[in-house]
Amino acid sequence: MSALSTGASALAEPVEETPKVARRPTRRPLTPRTFVLSIVAYAIAIVFLLPYVEMVITALRPNKQLLAANLIPSHLTFRNFTTIFQTGFGGNLVESLVIAGGATVLVLLVSVPAAYYSARHRFRGRSLFLLLVLATQMFQPAAMLVGIQREFTAFNLPPTLSLILVNGGFNLAFSVWILNAYFSSIPAELEEASMIDGSSRLGALARVTLPLAAPGIVTALIFTFIAAWNEFIVALTLSLGQAANHQPLTVAINNYIGEYSIDWGHLFAGAVIATIPVILLFAVIEGRVVSGLTAGSIK
Repeated sequence: MSALSTGASALAEPVEETPKVARRPTRRPLTPRTFVLSIVAYAIAIVFLLPYVEMVITALRPNKQLLAANLIPSHLTFRNFTTIFQTGFGGNLVESLVIAGGATVLVLLVSVPAAYYSARHRFRGRSLFLLLVLATQMFQPAAMLVGIQREFTAFNLPPTLSLILVNGGFNLAFSVWILNAYFSSIPAELEEASMIDGSSRLGALARVTLPLAAPGIVTALIFTFIAAWNEFIVALTLSLGQAANHQPLTVAINNYIGEYSIDWGHLFAGAVIATIPVILLFAVIEGRVVSGLTAGSIK
């Protein structure tokens, strides 16, 4: 009995485990091929970044040193960034935000239901519908500029609303096409499982399908916003006769180029400011793309 009790007590005593030492990930040795590819990648990155660096330096360069041969001025000034808003540039910035944001919201409100329905239902003319959606990408606003101008003049619509409708219309096809591909790649069984649990069709769409299609929605959002933000030809045509501080940003920046002189300081300062909303948009949305890849499939 003593031997049995001793063995039982020995089994009952907790066994101390040897603490595991975290191993550092071993780095692969640097091969000549990896070294060459790294050098080439850095060189390409520098080539693409140099115009932006020059844009920022020129915006910070004093007016007296605009034509100087030195790459970096002797001193930097923020005068161009402060005085540009005295020319009405703030109103131009708000106008572009309204146009690009309105066009993006309009495109998503129309393209999400259209792409979802065409992905989940096999109706007559579905292939023809998707083909026509893709074919509209071949039309450019410049080719129909006269007709667009006459149409919105006849309806007597304000330029801001006209630009929202034009930018939304020309970016709608791409959004429908890419969202249709994303919705088609999501198994319909996930929605059916959600509806078995009591969700409606709209509830399954909101809780399951849309989170899984978040990368496609973000892609359509970014593409539409940037296309509307950078649009120039239609904006220049439809905003003729409008007050200078109510013109879109692209038109306002072009106004710094005169017939006999160019306001380089304000031109580059405006270009720098125009890139900030796009950078902020990418910074805000980037994390949502990865989370949307798996967010709706976990019950």
